[in-house]
Amino acid sequence: MEITSTIPVTLSLGAIAEIKRLMQVDGFDTTQQLRVGVKGGGCSGMTYILGFDTPTEKDEKFEIDGVACIMEKSHSIYLMGMEVDWQGGLNSRGFTFTNPNASKTCGCGTSFAV
Repeated sequence: MEITSTIPVTLSLGAIAEIKRLMQVDGFDTTQQLRVGVKGGGCSGMTYILGFDTPTEKDEKFEIDGVACIMEKSHSIYLMGMEVDWQGGLNSRGFTFTNPNASKTCGCGTSFAV
C-alpha cells in the first residue's frame, strides 16, 4: 500500500463528523479504514463506493482530518477532486457526492458517467 501526499477527494465537515460518529459505534473494527472508490453499475454506468474496509496492496492511503482513507490507485482518475458531504435533513439524509469528473449523473446521486 502506498501513502500519497496528494489527497484525491475531500470530505466536508458534516461528512467528517458523521464518519467519526460511525467509527465510535460499539463493535467498530478499528483495523478498517474508510474506502472511497467506484464500481461498474448503476443508472449511469458507475457507482460510488463509500464504506469501511481492510486495505490491500492495490490501495493508496491518505488522511483527512484524522480519518484514515484508502482508495484503489486506479480509481483516482474517476474521483480526483470529488467532495463527499453528509446531508442530515428530513428531506435528504445520507452521503452525497460532487464529482467534477462526471459528465452525467443520475437522480439517485450515487451513479455517474465519465
